[in-house]
Amino acid sequence: MHVLQLSWEFPPHLVGGMGRHVAELAPALAAAGLRVSVVTPQLRGGPDAEQLAPGLNIYRIPMEYAPGADYPHYVALCNRELERAALSLQGSLGRFDLIHTHDWLTAQSAARLKHLWQTPLIATVHATERGRGRGILHGRAAQQINDQEWLLTYEAWRIIVCSQFMLGEVTDSFHTPSDKIDVVPNGITLIPDPFAASSDEERRTFRRRFLPDDAYLVFYVGRIVAEKGLQVLIEAWPQIMAGANAHLIIAGTGGYREILQAQAEAAGLQDVIHFAGFMSDEERDKIYRVADVAVFPSLYEPFGIVALEASAAGCPLVVSDAGGLAEVVRHGETGMIAAAGDPFALAAAVLDCLHEPEQAQMRAAAAFAEVQRAYTWDIIAASTIQIYARVLAEWQAGNWGK
Repeated sequence: MHVLQLSWEFPPHLVGGMGRHVAELAPALAAAGLRVSVVTPQLRGGPDAEQLAPGLNIYRIPMEYAPGADYPHYVALCNRELERAALSLQGSLGRFDLIHTHDWLTAQSAARLKHLWQTPLIATVHATERGRGRGILHGRAAQQINDQEWLLTYEAWRIIVCSQFMLGEVTDSFHTPSDKIDVVPNGITLIPDPFAASSDEERRTFRRRFLPDDAYLVFYVGRIVAEKGLQVLIEAWPQIMAGANAHLIIAGTGGYREILQAQAEAAGLQDVIHFAGFMSDEERDKIYRVADVAVFPSLYEPFGIVALEASAAGCPLVVSDAGGLAEVVRHGETGMIAAAGDPFALAAAVLDCLHEPEQAQMRAAAAFAEVQRAYTWDIIAASTIQIYARVLAEWQAGNWGK
């Protein structure tokens, strides 16, 4: 089976969870015996074409356009280039059996290729514009994005979402029949402990880069945007400080950083809340292993792959009950859950982890076992291949495209 994957993001161009998802899923599909060709815009370097593994080829398509104020129009122009590149690839590689596209950013090229080739289209919806706006479409661009999301759900033979929460969001937002949707969670790659060969003193030395020995380390990593709820965590911080000498490290980039820094400074918290900026995966994984707790206080979260990252590193976890996070974490068993937007509940959950470290570590161990059981990429790839096989069998049994 030869599958064309269309994705706006692929390393080295990564913005959020979608790019990481495609970067991990494609090799897992190839390892399972599929032939996978990924077509993606060349927005942040990388070779034009490369083979990452047997059966897995990446094609980064150069773009002549620069993003402007009208972002949906820029995306539409880029989709024309992706379409042309895919048409050329099919001419040299032979027919694709399926098209699998990710989110609205490649919806236009995916839909056109579906009709040009009369080839079944599968779409993964990672998030929605209405969800990011917490139920509201803010302006013309948001409405255009929403329209593309509807187009994608309409044109797709089947839709994949990462959580029951997202299934409900897609059915509510686009009136998509629920029996057209498959729930397949995101996955995580288990990595070795970067401190496995290190002494306790080496761990402490690394930790001292961020805070003194007598302080607790609380960690957040991810995009710095309003929907991630960091403003709630900063609002909760004085309550946390009243119960524990704790420092917060916020890693990541995003347009909301200056607002959050001003909020922390206005509350006199600039000495205990540290904005670390971009952080490499290697350093992130080290901090997970020396942190006392990782906190993800999202207001909107389709899935919450960061919760899996923390669990895979054995780090105690506090999350909000927004969206898919409450499906990934079981309160009191694999982590602590606080009501989204509630600084008092969030502070109480963090303090519970800091004051009861043995129980926090027991929850972390249970979360790690859960990751191994249900969230590795070979498991996710197997579920995806079942969907591919179903769609291909249904297409072969019908008349369309013959």
